[in-house]
Amino acid sequence: MCTLEKRGDLFLLTLTGDDEHRFHPDTISSVLSLLEQAKSQSTRGSVLITTAHGKFFSNGFDLAWAQAAGSQTGAVNRMHQMVESFKPVIAALFDLPMPTIAALNGHAAASGLMFALSHDYVFMRNDRGVLYMSEVDLGLPLPDYFAAMFAAKIGTSIAKRELLLSGKKIKGEEAVALGIVDSAAHDSVEGVVEATVSLGESLAAKKWNGEVYASIRKSLYPGLCAMLSVTDKIAASP
Repeated sequence: MCTLEKRGDLFLLTLTGDDEHRFHPDTISSVLSLLEQAKSQSTRGSVLITTAHGKFFSNGFDLAWAQAAGSQTGAVNRMHQMVESFKPVIAALFDLPMPTIAALNGHAAASGLMFALSHDYVFMRNDRGVLYMSEVDLGLPLPDYFAAMFAAKIGTSIAKRELLLSGKKIKGEEAVALGIVDSAAHDSVEGVVEATVSLGESLAAKKWNGEVYASIRKSLYPGLCAMLSVTDKIAASP
């Protein structure tokens, strides 16, 4: 399902297996547990890198599990359960006392893209993988904290339109041009992971105070963090 490996100052969180890495309640619980583990073991210089195996980084919530409820009401309730249980995962990433980097091995869609954008840096491949917000195609409204994330993290109205209102599958070079991801100059999963490890090591070498780093991160997105119930526990400097 997912693993957490510590390599020196780097924590490597990996969604394992060759499936679509859909966020089922069990997967959500597992990811949250590993983020809490990384937080508890963090020291000065810690960095988190998140990646996945196979063709997909994550293809979003487990819609098949929701539909298997057997009724429309049951499906809606299961979707609501996933939306609500996923919120603490996003909150945990914003509260994590270390820089965070997403290494997209492949496609990132819907809540899978939300998960990626919750990191401080996002790297893509240039040979495979798209960013896709499927909600407009599926007729699903955006959860409030999803909308707040995109308002906070996506800089221009054009980028928001292309990502959220067009049903477009955005490839790496365009994602960089739109300011959605940081880099797409990598032609293999090994290449994108190597690039994020290199960045991670350079950030780790700075030996920043993780609590201060997280405090500054949260101060950049006050509305989103309020919605996520993520509070800043460090008093402001005089």
